[in-house]
Amino acid sequence: MFEPPPKPVPDAGRESTRPIRALNRGLEVLVELNRLQRASINALALAVELPRTTTYRILETLRSAGYVTRDRSDDCYLPTIMVCSLAGGFDLEAAVAHRARPLLGALCKDIVWPLTITTPSGAAMLVRETTDRQSPLALEQIAVGTRIPMLTSAAGRAYLAWCAPQQREAVLELLARSPRPEDRLAQNRQEFERLMNETRNQGFGLATRARRVSEETSIAIPIHAGTRTLATLMVRFSATAVPLRSAVEQFLPRMREVVASLESHLQ
Repeated sequence: MFEPPPKPVPDAGRESTRPIRALNRGLEVLVELNRLQRASINALALAVELPRTTTYRILETLRSAGYVTRDRSDDCYLPTIMVCSLAGGFDLEAAVAHRARPLLGALCKDIVWPLTITTPSGAAMLVRETTDRQSPLALEQIAVGTRIPMLTSAAGRAYLAWCAPQQREAVLELLARSPRPEDRLAQNRQEFERLMNETRNQGFGLATRARRVSEETSIAIPIHAGTRTLATLMVRFSATAVPLRSAVEQFLPRMREVVASLESHLQ
């Protein structure tokens, strides 16, 4: 099920402002790895002038949070797409949401069903822009900031199917440690690969979700910024009101036009 946006954090102005040494060290390692793009523990420890054991603990902490991944063939570490969200990637994600707003509004008037722009956020997809408040058919509204499950949503499946292998592996590592039932697919590699191949072959992410009135179907397609898979465009509709074949024929061409416009702007 979808997770609502987090509540605002209470004011912490009265707390100590003394720098956290461990956090500073972690940022130094992350910055250096992002500069090198690929490095061993020894190389990073030398570059940031930290003990090897300290550097290893920092890297494993960053890996568990999804910011770096490790190549098991040579034990070198590499930054993941989440590092981009701390820098230039944030600007791109903000740009795609800003640019998409009028395009989604016009498309929603045409197809009526709710549309959503999502970007990856750890082991979930984050809603960046939506027409739920505009669409009269959005019976269960999703707000900006809502986190959507990665493996059981059309948006997440579309992202995983087309993102770079390095990013996909980083997300799978996070999902494999998740206790949630909807994330168990990450532990079955054969079934996961079958789903990814099926998604690529059909050209869009697909998911269904049970609702009180009728089953909801979602389809999603990726949005690229150069060679990087940045976001997805998703539409949700009633399975009884719109058969999947009709949705593919009616909705996908218009969705691809919007994506082409977004990708042109992002270039």
